Amino acid sequence: MKILIPDLMTADSRERMAREHDVIYEPALVTDLPALLRVAPGADCLIVRNRTQVRGELLAALVRCRVVGRLGVGLDNIDLEACAARGIEVIPAIGANALAVAEYVMTAALSMLRPWFAASAAVLDGEWPRAALVQGHEIAGKTLGVVGFGSIGRETARLGAALGMRVIACGSGTQLAGAMTNGVRMTSFDDVLTTSDVISLHMPLTGTTRNLIDSRALAAMKPGAILINAARGGIVDETALADALRSGHLRGAALDVFTAEPLGAGSALRDAPNLLVSPHIAGVTDESETRVCDLVARRVMEALASLRPV
Repeated sequence: MKILIPDLMTADSRERMAREHDVIYEPALVTDLPALLRVAPGADCLIVRNRTQVRGELLAALVRCRVVGRLGVGLDNIDLEACAARGIEVIPAIGANALAVAEYVMTAALSMLRPWFAASAAVLDGEWPRAALVQGHEIAGKTLGVVGFGSIGRETARLGAALGMRVIACGSGTQLAGAMTNGVRMTSFDDVLTTSDVISLHMPLTGTTRNLIDSRALAAMKPGAILINAARGGIVDETALADALRSGHLRGAALDVFTAEPLGAGSALRDAPNLLVSPHIAGVTDESETRVCDLVARRVMEALASLRPV
């Protein structure tokens, strides 16, 4: 069968699939939709990252496709209902990059609590801004609020607890408020907002979660709290967050994802103080890339083995 990969994937995983299937690896297609549409009709399987929109005209062009592999866990770039209606199996890399994202969250929280890194240039220039940096805080004893308790949320909770944090979490109705899950107290979203020193978001972007962290939610957060979003852009109202940072209500925020990627020139986040940003790389390390690609390659091959060519 033909496997079309219009984005980056590790060579080892591609070679493993190529032993049994015809692998078409054209990473330049991720930014060339017309060219992608021309080759899509011949594909039995499509493997994508987050930039390829598997919907509309691309989905219509995938006339042979029976399997879509997602090199990551977010599925907001894939029309799941349309895929299901056409009998297309969607395979995400659930859990494979959880540790990378959790480590990103902990790094961001530690950086916000003790922002000594911001003084490196000044120290190298001969300044000695010690007085401005002695008011940092230890992470041990702080409350970590995890919003979304899937594989990444659970791994973030584990690392937070290992650093001595008290961990609370809210999920999507899978746990009762007050119940304990591996030492994590499950509670309500409102309780997470009002009692957490650090809030980390770990849910998909849906109609329900879009702008979940709006001006009301931000106002409910503890003064001096830290917000971290390594989930999906659109969950946080960026204008409201910028206002909360400028007012000093929040100690800081770290964002790896944005409503529009890359950020536009008119982004409300520009010049917002105490803000760390990164280009959607929280889940990307050498180790996690290997796990993600290996997992998707293995599951794609299993799915294709159960199918007959159409």
